[in-house]
Amino acid sequence: MSFDPSAAASADSGIFGLPFDRASSRIILLPVPFDATASYGGGTADGPSAILKASHQVDLLDHRFGNIYEQGIFMLDIEDSLRTLNAETRKLALPIIERGSPRKKDAKDLERIELAGEHVRARTREHARQICAEGKIPGIVGGDHSTPLGQIESLAELHPGMGILQIDAHMDFRQAFEGFRYSHASIMWNVMQEAAEVSRIVQVGIRDTCIEEREYAATLGDRCRTYYDDDLADRLATGTPFLDIAREIVESLPQNVYISFDIDGLDPSLCVHTGTPVPGGLTFRELGVLLQVLRNSGKRIVGFDLVEVATTKRDDFNANVGARVLYRLCGVAAPR
Repeated sequence: MSFDPSAAASADSGIFGLPFDRASSRIILLPVPFDATASYGGGTADGPSAILKASHQVDLLDHRFGNIYEQGIFMLDIEDSLRTLNAETRKLALPIIERGSPRKKDAKDLERIELAGEHVRARTREHARQICAEGKIPGIVGGDHSTPLGQIESLAELHPGMGILQIDAHMDFRQAFEGFRYSHASIMWNVMQEAAEVSRIVQVGIRDTCIEEREYAATLGDRCRTYYDDDLADRLATGTPFLDIAREIVESLPQNVYISFDIDGLDPSLCVHTGTPVPGGLTFRELGVLLQVLRNSGKRIVGFDLVEVATTKRDDFNANVGARVLYRLCGVAAPR
């Protein structure tokens, strides 16, 4: 295979302009163009295609993680059936979202929306199972944050005691937000209810929560540790180096780790078009430090997702940032 990692990527090349196929890659990415229950800004269903395009602008020598591409990264084709399912389901969900909750006469529509969520759940579960059976690392490119549920469940079954590192502005502990069982705001409630094998979730960057979520987190006890953004800001302001905070975060995780990365965990200047942006969050530099500490820890990354990336026709900067986050997630998941 002749490949020049310094050359410009061709428009029809794979993720990051790479020439690899499924067989020759260590990391296999499933694009999930689904955001049917997005409650504020939409458009994350277009995230996978936007990230694919933007990834061709990412230079392949990463200062922290080296030639990440050498491990082999391959993104599967975007499935038209998922696009169609999302469009149909979004039409049903929007009137309910606009009202804030369902009415009795919405029962049939709610059932169809839930079936769509079940389909996505089953598809991502199947992806994780197949990729792990091949001895590879599964990743998901969303889509909204509801999309990786099945993958997380599958990996938890394969790796009992697994922990989750959730980088996010939100706890996502709402139960059936706006009446949707598979709401993007309910992903971690679903995970902690359905995947008993998850020993702990460590949340970083949280800064937009409700009473229900705080109360639910308290019921989880030691299974949940939350690093609130305001608390991080206080520690940084009083002289605690972020490196020390990153080490503390990583030490609180078990040996097997799943990374769930909602782009809104970053400062919104890096993701202004994401579905629910919130002031505050990690800088890109802080993210780099945290990911490097995680990689250097020797803990095993069993899988990951990147979700809630959205762009506009005039501005694809979010996808540019998302592609760079994705590349570094690959670097942490498959160290050389």
